[in-house]
Amino acid sequence: MEALAFNNIDLVLLSVSGTLLIIQAFYYLGLYNRIHINNRAVKRGDVHFTQELPPLSVIICARNESENLRNFLPAILEQDYPDFEVIVINDGSTDESEALLNSLEEKYHHLYHSFTPEDSKYISRKKLALTLAIKASKHNWLVLTEANCQPASNQWLRLMARNFTSRTEVVLGYSGYERGKGWLHKRVAFDSLFTSLSYLGWALAGKPYMGLGRNMAYRKELFFKEKGFSAHLNLQRGDDDLFINQVAKGSNTRVETDVNATMRMQPIEYYREWKEEKVSYMATSKYYRGIQHDLNLLGLEIISRLLFHILFVTSVVLSILSSHWLVLGIAFVIWALRYTMQAIIINKTATEMGEKRHYYFTLPIFDFLLPIQSLGFKLYRLYRGKSDFMRR
Repeated sequence: MEALAFNNIDLVLLSVSGTLLIIQAFYYLGLYNRIHINNRAVKRGDVHFTQELPPLSVIICARNESENLRNFLPAILEQDYPDFEVIVINDGSTDESEALLNSLEEKYHHLYHSFTPEDSKYISRKKLALTLAIKASKHNWLVLTEANCQPASNQWLRLMARNFTSRTEVVLGYSGYERGKGWLHKRVAFDSLFTSLSYLGWALAGKPYMGLGRNMAYRKELFFKEKGFSAHLNLQRGDDDLFINQVAKGSNTRVETDVNATMRMQPIEYYREWKEEKVSYMATSKYYRGIQHDLNLLGLEIISRLLFHILFVTSVVLSILSSHWLVLGIAFVIWALRYTMQAIIINKTATEMGEKRHYYFTLPIFDFLLPIQSLGFKLYRLYRGKSDFMRR
């Protein structure tokens, strides 16, 4: 009977682990599962869409992206949509971008391109390029993407536009990476998927807090009403996430979750490229406003996840050392419940969003590494100093 009795340490470990499981269930069932829930609601006809297809402007900023423009821009130019223009801002490219864009304009008469002044200083070139494109655009609805992105189908614009209701001012879409080889791409793809589960889940819950410029839309009049990027001109980044954080509300924001409206990006080849991207977004995330950050709900998820793993390992080690197999069994049951919930929600959403990679054996590894690598990137940003701000 003594072998079956729980001591105080056992009770604390198992009780706290159970509490952390409940907290994690709130995030997975209440937030990360919302893309799947929304897809089911659309299939049932419970989501209202507009039948109108207003003219729109697609905006792309490119810097030395001739290869990507050659490979992916035609898929955007050939969208099945009645009235749209594509504006490419060639941001100081030294490759063949200019010649390529001139050539494409001869074939596609709804393609236009311009450039940013080379001597521009004290302002983010990306924000300047976007502002120039928005001012030059003919239409009120702006759809933004990037040069290294390819739409999953020729219905991308139609599916985004079905959300352009009279109350809507912002539409957020999903973007993911094409499947590549190697450990780095697995990490990047999982990180991208999990980020989408978070920010799109919050948006579907009526609490949008960011967006990614790879796949989103907003009204031109909203951009000028909010004075564009003036609130964060001192930062290199923030043209997508900070701007959406500034303007998006539950009442004016919708999310498009159809697989045919997703954007696919080419795999990242170099770790430093991914690190710079992550560090740039961390530099802007500290300026976010909203319940997620006011109450540190994003941080609570990370902390509860790390504590869950730490307590699980502690319970396993102590139960083995004391030969307390009942504690070991309960600890594994708690872990298995969380893992099953994770695996179902993450992999089901990955399939629905067109991801060709799934996470079963690698899920526990990435689940633990994600907050660790985020901490590493934050420390690197602090070490790097003020390079988050404008280069002069």
